[in-house]
Amino acid sequence: MALEERPRSCLLRFRHKLEEDIKPSYLMDHMISDGVMTVDEEEKIRTQPTRKEQAVALLELLLRKDNRAYISFYNALVKEAYDDLANLLHDDLPYVLPDAHKSSSDGYTPYVQAVLSEGGVPQRPVVFVSRPELVNRVREKLYRLQKEPGWVTVFGMAGSGKSILAAEAVRHQGLIEECFPGGIHWLSIGQLDKPDLLVKIQSLCFRLEQSLDSQSLHRPPNSLDEAKERMRFLMLRRYPRALLILDDIWDSTVLKAFDIHCRILLTTRNRSLTDSVSGAKHEVEVESGLDENKALEILALYTDTKPHGLPEEARSIVQECKGSPLVVSLIGALLKEKPNRWRYYLGQLQQKQFKRIRKSSSYDYDALDQAMAASIEVLPEDHQELYKDFTVLEQDIKVPAKVLSVLWDLEPEEVEDILEEFVNKSLLFVDSHNKPYLYYLHDLQLDFLVEQNRTQLESLHTKVVHQYQQHYRDGPPISGDEECLYWIRFLTYHMAKANLCQELYSLMFSLDWVSIKSRIMGPAHLINDYVEYGPILDNENSEVRSQFQEFLSLNGHQLEQRPFPDVVQLALSQPHTSEVYRQALLQAQDRASRGKLYFDWLNKNSVESLSRLVIHPHQGSIYSACFSHDGTKIASCGASRTLKVFKSTSGEKLTEIQAHDDEVLCCAFSPDDHLLATCSSDRKVKVWNVEQAMLLRVFEEEHEEQVNHCQFTNTARRLLLATCSNDKFMNVKLWNLNKPSSQNTMFGHFEPVNHCCFSPDDSYVSTSSNDGTVKLFEVSSANEWKTIDVRDVFAEGDEEVLVKCSTWTADCKRIICAARNAALVFDVETSGMLLEIRTNRLSMVQFCQACPTSNLLAIAFSNYAVELWDLEANKKMADCSGHLSWVQRVQFSPDGSQLLSCSDDQTVRLWETTKLHTSSAVCLKRDSDVLFNDEEIIVSAADNCNRLQVRDGRTGSVLFQSEEKSSRIRCTSMCRQTSAVVLGQEDGTVQAAGLTARQVLMTVGLRIRRLLTSVRRLVVAVGLSTGSVQVLEVPSGKLLATLLGHTKTVLHCKFSQNGQTLITSSEDTTIRVWRWQSEECQVLQGHKEQVRSFSLLSSSPADTRLLSWSFDGTVKMWDTESGEKLQDIRAHRGAILSCHVSPDGCLFATTSADMTAKLWHSESWECVHALKGHQDCVRSCRFSWDSRRLATGDDNGEIRLWNVKDGSLLKICSREGKDGMDSLHGGWVTDLHFSPDDSLLLSTGGYIKWWDVEKGEALQTFYPTGTALKRIHVSSDFSTFVTIDSIGILYILQRVA
Repeated sequence: MALEERPRSCLLRFRHKLEEDIKPSYLMDHMISDGVMTVDEEEKIRTQPTRKEQAVALLELLLRKDNRAYISFYNALVKEAYDDLANLLHDDLPYVLPDAHKSSSDGYTPYVQAVLSEGGVPQRPVVFVSRPELVNRVREKLYRLQKEPGWVTVFGMAGSGKSILAAEAVRHQGLIEECFPGGIHWLSIGQLDKPDLLVKIQSLCFRLEQSLDSQSLHRPPNSLDEAKERMRFLMLRRYPRALLILDDIWDSTVLKAFDIHCRILLTTRNRSLTDSVSGAKHEVEVESGLDENKALEILALYTDTKPHGLPEEARSIVQECKGSPLVVSLIGALLKEKPNRWRYYLGQLQQKQFKRIRKSSSYDYDALDQAMAASIEVLPEDHQELYKDFTVLEQDIKVPAKVLSVLWDLEPEEVEDILEEFVNKSLLFVDSHNKPYLYYLHDLQLDFLVEQNRTQLESLHTKVVHQYQQHYRDGPPISGDEECLYWIRFLTYHMAKANLCQELYSLMFSLDWVSIKSRIMGPAHLINDYVEYGPILDNENSEVRSQFQEFLSLNGHQLEQRPFPDVVQLALSQPHTSEVYRQALLQAQDRASRGKLYFDWLNKNSVESLSRLVIHPHQGSIYSACFSHDGTKIASCGASRTLKVFKSTSGEKLTEIQAHDDEVLCCAFSPDDHLLATCSSDRKVKVWNVEQAMLLRVFEEEHEEQVNHCQFTNTARRLLLATCSNDKFMNVKLWNLNKPSSQNTMFGHFEPVNHCCFSPDDSYVSTSSNDGTVKLFEVSSANEWKTIDVRDVFAEGDEEVLVKCSTWTADCKRIICAARNAALVFDVETSGMLLEIRTNRLSMVQFCQACPTSNLLAIAFSNYAVELWDLEANKKMADCSGHLSWVQRVQFSPDGSQLLSCSDDQTVRLWETTKLHTSSAVCLKRDSDVLFNDEEIIVSAADNCNRLQVRDGRTGSVLFQSEEKSSRIRCTSMCRQTSAVVLGQEDGTVQAAGLTARQVLMTVGLRIRRLLTSVRRLVVAVGLSTGSVQVLEVPSGKLLATLLGHTKTVLHCKFSQNGQTLITSSEDTTIRVWRWQSEECQVLQGHKEQVRSFSLLSSSPADTRLLSWSFDGTVKMWDTESGEKLQDIRAHRGAILSCHVSPDGCLFATTSADMTAKLWHSESWECVHALKGHQDCVRSCRFSWDSRRLATGDDNGEIRLWNVKDGSLLKICSREGKDGMDSLHGGWVTDLHFSPDDSLLLSTGGYIKWWDVEKGEALQTFYPTGTALKRIHVSSDFSTFVTIDSIGILYILQRVA
């Protein structure tokens, strides 16, 4: 339909004025959003050389469009504050008939009243103005939910009447009967933290269940996940056609809790909130300004007058404030009490010249400022002083009356009366949907107060702090209610604003405060405090500030766990010189004197780390993470399908977007950091506005397979986006964001392209493909410039070469690519290879990136490691260990000072590249042996260079280090009776060693010489992957024996008590009993699968019986002297994973992959009890010292305690909640130990736990840096514990006395 004559004439009449004033680029964004202009039309107008010529072209286009385009142009003028120009067009706006889908008649019957009252829908306010057109628009959208679930969003500015509109829309009998026979249920949300949201949903579930029979009542859900499932069940099964109204939604994360495929109407300021949820979506916008008649109607209702009876000043007031609902309400509330002051309040608005705070198209600030001043002046003087105290609030923060009761030192009831007065005069807003009520200022009111009281800010904040200190003399609030949340969150803010530096030091340098705030608010808020107030804290002690900040940064992911960890125990892992450790040790000692368990990590000073911050942003693998170009933000994405943006200093979440329908494979910032691009397995590429979390562009037509990578140009001079995919041919594309289709497609690869990367000067794009090549394309022409054939480097073998990625050096002269187990450096000009960095054959290079400011290269590996290399020196500079799964991506910060890495372990880690060191490269394998002797702790284990190390457990210092073995060391055993160490090898031999002590001692020093005197005549056995076993003397390193016989890897070795006999077991299914000094051997044959372990039936030298078990499901008993098999039973249907003999020797227990444990009589070999109940492989078992209890642990982290006498279950441990690895113990339960008095139980898995045996409750948890602990060694007095984690860190833990 063509444009009507009246609007056409209007455009022609005012054409000159419009051409002179408008800026088309601003207006066209709105018109494209309204669907009345195409991107191509916009591009054509933008090509005009001057602003005026662009305006001429836009008006020419408008004259060819229809009525909708005219209306969109008018609305764009209003939104961009061209009010004078919009007024010129207003009178000739074409009339568009409203949708008459349903009648707007009241329909407010007793039935409707009953339904709405039962669902908690608010009644009409006393001052109510009908807005039938808006109500009908909302109802029309609600009718669309009749046949399918979905979302109707009512959005607009604060104070525009969204809540009243939502309530009015459902006051209609026909709507309820036809669409929502299950009822209408109202839930007021507001700004909520997770605990408060849980309470809201609990109350909703309770309300819904009360309407059902009493048998349907359940206990309140304990977590958001459980609450969501309960709500899903109720809304889909019990109320399948009900409407849920969510009033005042602020946060998309809150909205996700209601993403349960039901019918929802929500009110919000942010129209893009529903981008994060699934289902059909409809929206209604509530205009920011009322028309004159509606505004006059509000004033008439406040003053109990007919609109036509209002004085002339009423119309002038509405015109002066441009119909702002907020200002009209402010003036109306004042006139209600003083109805004769029309001229006075009009004069206040016209004459008061307040300083403009800032420009906004949403509000008229001058009008608000003037109305504010007029409102405050009518308060009693003492109340004006109290109102001034609101100046200290932060914007958008709601406070309960109790906080103000503390601040004003008044009784809560008196405070509530004062607040009610402020609310009645529209000086304050109340969120009455919360209990207790929460009070808040509009941000414009707050700005006004700050401007008015600028000279008194410090004293006002000081008053807040002193009132808090007076009220909470005995300690901070910890209840978790609204009052507590306010003080815990904002106390540091008030101290800093009050310039109370000493109070701030005392608070923030306190481990107690760290524990309280992190428990209530989470770690990100705390880290933010140390960053934000760092300059103040550094004046007192910058070292202590950095110690607290580092503690939080590296343990933040632990502090987010529930149940909440013991902060004192976490802090005991800090360096001995740290103030955090000093305070923790004092508290641990004090609490230990009262029976609490704490454990000090004795050798922690021997462990170094480059890690600066650990963040756990997603559930599921993280495939991509990147710095913003200003270095202040990090974006991440992955298997969770979400995109998150957080602060690089603290990990505080800034934005979360439900970005795609499938895994999000890559994210990238634009050069100005305003945009974020994402690509996904769903074949779509999306571009987002970072600040508004709003979707700007979707490219979904051209890639037909998953899109693997996306990257913007490095400069905004000519902004382009590159993407690559698994498409067969058209797999690399360049996009201009102003165009709906790709600008160029780059041809050349015929296999999936994994990565694309612009050169630093944006001249070229490099692409890395599964065809084994890296191709360089010219950006300007999209032509292929050259090909680097990476396959040629891997000439050996037929295995395909997949090139994972490529990266450019800052000078554009070299390009580095990742393929197989290597990072390869090529000369760009010649395509010749300059350097090859290869890792071991078992690990693949996942990603690499060159530092933009130095010669460093970061390499990510599938073996969980990140390495830093110097490209000039061809030398590894550092190992960044800490990830617990494949590392998918690495990226340097723009200044090169930091490196981020993301992994399948669900974490993003930040590393400081300025703290380079290679000492962290040496790590130990988990197969170890330990000797405890009074104060002495000796540990033997292989390192990652396949050398045997013997260490002093207390200091971590190396007492002995062998030469590198030719085959992998798989097990070790020590004996102090004689003078040797045994090594088991994969070649089937056992050696007893030849390395001079001098070679070792030259690097260790005199202090270690003195330590070595205590381990003279130590013997170590080492089993190797070749099947051999070596026996060595330590510290001389002399090879005492090499024992050959096993044909496959030696899995376990152990000396007899007198040290004369060595017993070994192997993958070759045999057990061998060696008189190792004479090399005589007794072979025990009979198992059909590998024998991973064995046990002597008793510790008596006279008892020569040996128990062995195997993956073949059998248990056998042997006489080690004769080699005779004494017993042989098939104990389980699955592999036997552990076995333990009771201390009294009467029984032994077996556990199996068949999910059972069994108790056996040692003499009769009858099965006494079959213990069933575990839901996964039973990995470990241990008898108590009195032989009355048996503990068993499974692969789901569950521990069960059994009564040995009757086989009954006594307790189930580990029931308090799962961690991020979806296991009750962070992994398999691999080892168990009772204390000598049987009151405590120790368990290992992903971490170490100590349990109360009687209660089955966890008493303490130690979180190692790595995971998957294999075995723990315990001293006889249960005071010292030794283990090694999956990344090779040795832990010597000692109970704090």
